Amino acid sequence: MNTTDHALLRLLHLSSAGLPVGAYAFSHGLEYAIEAAWLKSDADIEQWLSAQLRFSLAALDLPVMFRIDQALAASDHDAVRYWNALILASRETRELQLTDTATGLALQKLLPEFDVPIIDMQGPVSFITAFAQAARHWQIKAEMASLGLCWSWIENQVNAATKLLPMGQTGAQRMMHSLQAQVPAAIAVAAGVQDDHIGVSLPALSLASMHHETQYSRLFRS
Repeated sequence: MNTTDHALLRLLHLSSAGLPVGAYAFSHGLEYAIEAAWLKSDADIEQWLSAQLRFSLAALDLPVMFRIDQALAASDHDAVRYWNALILASRETRELQLTDTATGLALQKLLPEFDVPIIDMQGPVSFITAFAQAARHWQIKAEMASLGLCWSWIENQVNAATKLLPMGQTGAQRMMHSLQAQVPAAIAVAAGVQDDHIGVSLPALSLASMHHETQYSRLFRS
C-alpha cells in the first residue's frame, strides 16, 4: 500500500459517520426549520443545505481549515490557536458553537488513540481544528481533507433530514448525490477567500438555531 492509498483510507476513517464524535446528535437548526414549516419538501431541504455549503462551509470552515493546515506545516501553534478562536467566535449562536466544540472535544480525545499529536488550544477546540490536525499528521493534503470534511457534513445533515421529514432512503441518496456535485465548486471558492473576508452570516440559520434551543420537543441537541 502506497502513501496515497494510506492517506485515503485515513481520510475515509476521519470522514465516516461512524466516527464516535457525536455528529449525529446535531441538526444545525434543521430540526426547527422543518418544525416551523420553513422547509416542507426534499427540494426545500436541499436548497437549505446548498446555501450552507456555499455561504458557510466555503466562506468559513474550509478557509480556516486551510489556514490551520498551513500553520501546522510551519509548526506555528499560536496561529493554530488564533484560527481556532476565530472560527469559534464566528459561530452565530450558542447552539452552533456547541455543535462545533462538542464534536471537536470528542475528536480531540479520540485522536491520541491513533498516536495523533494534539496541540493544547488552551480552551475549547473546534472540530475543524481537530480534523485539520489529524489530516496533517496522516499526510492528507488540505484539498483532499476538505472533500472529506464536506462529505461528513453532508452525510450527517441528510441523515438528520431523513429522521425529520419522511422523504425515504432513495430521496436521501438522491440529495447526497446532488450536494456532492456542488462540493468542488465550494472548495474552489474557499481556496480563494482572503483573510479579511473569512466569515459567514446566514440569518435564517441563526434564527432556526436560536429557536431550536427552546423548541418544546426535539430529537437533536442543536
